[in-house]
Amino acid sequence: MTSTFHSIETAKRSLFAQQTAINTVGHNISNANTAGYSRQRVSLTASRPMEAYGINRSTAAGQLGTGVEATAITRVRTSFLDDQFRNQNKYVGAWSVQSDTLSKLESIVNEPSDSGIRSVMDKFYQAWSDLSKDPENVTGRKIVRETALALTDSFNQTSKQLSDLKDDLTSSIDVKVTQANTIMSTIASLNTEIRRIEGLGDDANDLQDQRDLLTDQLSQIVNVEVSKAPEGYTITMGDKTLVQGDESFDLTREGLESSFGDGQLSSGEVFGMIQSRDVYVNDYMKQLDTLANTLANGDIEVTVPAGSVLPGTTTPLTVDTKMTVKGINGLHKLGYTMDNPATGGSDFFTFSSGTGITAATFQLNPDIASDTNKIATSMRTTSSGGASTVVQGNNSLALLMSQLGDVKFSFDQSATGNGISSSTISDFYSSMVGALGVQSEEAQRQYENSVAQADQVEGSRQSVSGVSLDEEMSDLVKYQHAYSAAARFMTTFDQLLEKLINGTGVVGR
Repeated sequence: MTSTFHSIETAKRSLFAQQTAINTVGHNISNANTAGYSRQRVSLTASRPMEAYGINRSTAAGQLGTGVEATAITRVRTSFLDDQFRNQNKYVGAWSVQSDTLSKLESIVNEPSDSGIRSVMDKFYQAWSDLSKDPENVTGRKIVRETALALTDSFNQTSKQLSDLKDDLTSSIDVKVTQANTIMSTIASLNTEIRRIEGLGDDANDLQDQRDLLTDQLSQIVNVEVSKAPEGYTITMGDKTLVQGDESFDLTREGLESSFGDGQLSSGEVFGMIQSRDVYVNDYMKQLDTLANTLANGDIEVTVPAGSVLPGTTTPLTVDTKMTVKGINGLHKLGYTMDNPATGGSDFFTFSSGTGITAATFQLNPDIASDTNKIATSMRTTSSGGASTVVQGNNSLALLMSQLGDVKFSFDQSATGNGISSSTISDFYSSMVGALGVQSEEAQRQYENSVAQADQVEGSRQSVSGVSLDEEMSDLVKYQHAYSAAARFMTTFDQLLEKLINGTGVVGR
């Protein structure tokens, strides 16, 4: 025989179980838009049945059901999809930074435009061409000076912007290192808290979601491998342990730069920053330095016209003579300024500091900048009484200067790194700008691909773990009716007991 109140206990268990399910549905709905949240489900299990009561063993058929129990509240999550997402997320981080840096480099180079280095160089050669038509003209000389100043300013400004970009990337690495250390420390704390809760037999669903969200964020900063151990997540980067149980091991910028060098750091935002700084920006700074120095001092072959009198000599050349000189400076030294007696030209470009010409130190010779008469245009002199005087109106040097745009310069191939040993300045610069465009396009394509793949995995993950309001509302109706039915069952049994207690045994009263 069963207990009189057995069914009330069964109804009560059903009410509690359905209420737990309804509460969980409400929790899911509340967090439908919470980043990293995984939907939760209540595991409902029939509670342990019992034998019918009897003196020895009941002869009643079957066992007595005792209702339902909510045995667990678990989150719906697939670790395989988490691993896939993190493997794609690290590429999103790396390519997003590289694409952004190359886009900034394109903005700095600013080609094609009316203000880029190419345009300024063309104006410089054109100024020499105009001066060659009237080499004694003061205005023409000032225009040559101003275009030369504009050219050096362009190199200086571009170099400064590249240097600033390099510093920005270094600062960004420091910021990311701090962010990564904070995330790792929090994950270690969550490992401890989750282990404590799960040690009590509960599921720390929300804390696990927070840990997974932080791990996702960390995977965008550096490449990570995640494994689950009894003490929590163990996170590594290459063979370096970042988090193990309740311990986290802080990263440093120097350590990450070392890891970049030995291949341990292979993707993520920090990888993209170091790659951008040490490869892309450094490469363009080096090429720009080479370009400036070659323009001033690179070997070029020019044909000095017959009749020219080279500085230090008094005998005019009898035939056109080919000779190799050191860039614009070398060519300028073959001519004569407007000073009398005849004075040979000096270096046209010099450097403001250091030991040589770079894009940052590139400058017009201060003597020429302050006195345009120091600009050499003539290659002919006459001698009278032992003194040489410049042939007025001769434009031989100015013509050669104006033709330098079509002359091939010798580049230091080991310094340029782009495989060009001999080309015009314009071609070298075009190859530099063209390579930048290709790199930028490739980085953008890689970034878009990595984002698409990460989005695809995230879509799959959301289809498993994401909260569907339609599904939650359906569950809510289902659990609501189950709760109502359990309450009706309790009411029904209450009425039975009312009849039994107050309606029986009253015959004859």
